[in-house]
Amino acid sequence: MDFNDIYEVVRLIPSGRVTSYGAIAAYLGSKGGARMVGWAMNASHSQSDIPAHRVVNRNGLLSGKNFFGPGKMQELLEKEGIKIVDDQIVEFKNVFWEPSIEL
Repeated sequence: MDFNDIYEVVRLIPSGRVTSYGAIAAYLGSKGGARMVGWAMNASHSQSDIPAHRVVNRNGLLSGKNFFGPGKMQELLEKEGIKIVDDQIVEFKNVFWEPSIEL
């Protein structure tokens, strides 16, 4: 698993849906690789075609918000129709995209 593999999966996350670092890692055959997915998301901001804002932690928390600057991750998700309260995605299970099932 390398950053380009991760980016290929992230590009496939549909608008209005989110997935987790761990779900991407598991799909790519690295069940314990969630941290590497996080590093890839942190490094992706120079590439405008990677919707890193759609990758959250396993509980639906906006754990990557520091990568974007204050409020930006929430703003991008809300523009896609995702409701967020206190950095938590509301009805997370309803908007969760599981690459192992969807791809």
